[in-house]
Amino acid sequence: MRHLKKTAFLKFFITYFLSVAILILASGFFYFKEMSGQLVRAEHFSLIEYARHIKMGDGTDEYGDDFHYAFVDKHDQHIDIRNFSVTENEFSKFIPMGHNGHYLQVFKSKDAFEKKLHYLKLKIVSVQTLLLLIFALISYRLAKNALRPLEESIETLDKFAKDLIHDLNTPVAAMKLNIRLLEKDQKTKDLNAVMRLKKSVDTVSELRENLTILLEKKTFQITTINMCDIIRDVIQLHQPNYPDLDFQISCHSLLVEANTKAMKQILHNLISNACRYNTPKGYVKIYIKNKSLCIEDSGIGIKEPEKIFDREYSAQNSSGLGLDIVKRLCDAMGVKIEVTSSEKGSRFCLSL
Repeated sequence: MRHLKKTAFLKFFITYFLSVAILILASGFFYFKEMSGQLVRAEHFSLIEYARHIKMGDGTDEYGDDFHYAFVDKHDQHIDIRNFSVTENEFSKFIPMGHNGHYLQVFKSKDAFEKKLHYLKLKIVSVQTLLLLIFALISYRLAKNALRPLEESIETLDKFAKDLIHDLNTPVAAMKLNIRLLEKDQKTKDLNAVMRLKKSVDTVSELRENLTILLEKKTFQITTINMCDIIRDVIQLHQPNYPDLDFQISCHSLLVEANTKAMKQILHNLISNACRYNTPKGYVKIYIKNKSLCIEDSGIGIKEPEKIFDREYSAQNSSGLGLDIVKRLCDAMGVKIEVTSSEKGSRFCLSL
């Protein structure tokens, strides 16, 4: 699953599941409060029943050891008939015996109440857990179904893009062949039109390669590669086209877990920009710093480096698409890329 689809799936799943989970937990909380209140009221009523049996002289053996009572004198105190107290270990209540200030105080142990309360908590937690599991499954299925049209649309666009890129191979190859023929002809090799045509064909070819690698992002095979070997391969492609630039490589061995084609395309785009927007007789440095691979140039700098990876950004006659693809490929492999720039040049660092 692609990064964007995975993000959309998680957002939908989490939003729906959390909404339902909050309702379930809130309902369980209020249900517990209501039921625990009913249990307390039941204990209150049982004390009243117990006191009634004592006052009427009925037998109280059926109440067991949980209940007991005592007669107390509260002649100088007013006690509300609704009195009911809860201590750490028992419930108690005062029942008036007449007009002489004597009261019957009845007690009940909280052991049975605590067991009922524990059972109530266990029941609510069990039901809530079951409901959360059920709604988690429902949320998962709903998220999958909601994203299915999006997945189908993406697959259709991917297929169209792949077919389009494949169909570009033949005309691009034909244009390159004809440009080579024109370059061999003494009458046409130095014409500005031929030079512009060659540059345009190279741009289309580079764009085609970028898109090809980008479309393969979801099937990346991550292996252990030596970045220094890839750097040397990329430099060999660019060095003949920029003989006035000084290429300084400080890389002997750097083993990383990445995709070879994607990493080669990242370096190709970064080094291509470093060469293209450099100053006459400038330099391109590639070196290792704090476990990061850095590409530094002595070019004209970037006006807004914080926007350089946005597809909509354009500067220095560049559409910004190449660097947008660089960022996407880095994200796909978990590579962090940072850029710093000034009037004296720019530096891109890849945390591998």
